[in-house]
Amino acid sequence: MYDILIIGTGPAGLSAAIYGARANLRVLAVGKDGGALQKAEKIDNYFGVTDSPGGTELWQRGVEQAQALGAEVKTAEITGVEYTGGYTVHTTAGSFEGKTLVFAMGNARKKPDIRDIEKYEGRGVSYCAVCDAFFFRGKNVAVLGNGNYALHEAEFLKNVAASVTVLTNGKPSEGIEDFEVIGDRISHLSGEDSLGAVHFESGSSLELDGLFVAEGFAGASELANKLGVMSSGGFITVDDNGVTNLPGCFAAGDCIGGTLQVASAVSEGAKAALSAIKYVRTKK
Repeated sequence: MYDILIIGTGPAGLSAAIYGARANLRVLAVGKDGGALQKAEKIDNYFGVTDSPGGTELWQRGVEQAQALGAEVKTAEITGVEYTGGYTVHTTAGSFEGKTLVFAMGNARKKPDIRDIEKYEGRGVSYCAVCDAFFFRGKNVAVLGNGNYALHEAEFLKNVAASVTVLTNGKPSEGIEDFEVIGDRISHLSGEDSLGAVHFESGSSLELDGLFVAEGFAGASELANKLGVMSSGGFITVDDNGVTNLPGCFAAGDCIGGTLQVASAVSEGAKAALSAIKYVRTKK
């Protein structure tokens, strides 16, 4: 049995694993990948990191650091979670038991059904304006979405980009009034080394340097809700130390909301791990 089971191997999960391992506890972090971090083209706003690594490279450094300290990191899909006084996590790689559980699985961004969108992720397609707007200074960008989330991203981008267009992909616009809005359904994307244009089913196209996907979040707290963990607005509810309403259960990173940045995810992962460490030691 593990002292700390962590669902998620992104920045929050790996940070929690590092702190748990350094406390000389048995730790397992399990997840499919590095989450939203891996979609980042490069990172140059994280403290102490000056070589602007790609998201995948920074994530791999975190995996290696956690493993070097003694934490186990497994790649698998989570299929279920149970609570019977302790925690059991069911995955495609087997089931694992733990004294405590840390939810750090991020908050899955909705990925639109647009041909070639994966081809341009990190090469013009972004899922976070706060993260990547800097790289599109003075360029023409668009936001894909039709509601408050899209409006928020567009408002942020307008202070950086040369132009911002909102693409609703056939959905009705909801309160987006101060930006050019194109409601045509998107057919596909094109470009050579990076995104160059968005093409619509009407036959028209829009030349772009960047496309920011802002269609909201989906399913981030479903596992937690099935377990009985409280959530609000699609995010797991925690106190200032990452503690949920279930004993021995904690959460960190994008799944609890907030700024959705690597820096905050790492901090929240550390806090959740410290709470889990304290819980384990008080139960011995």
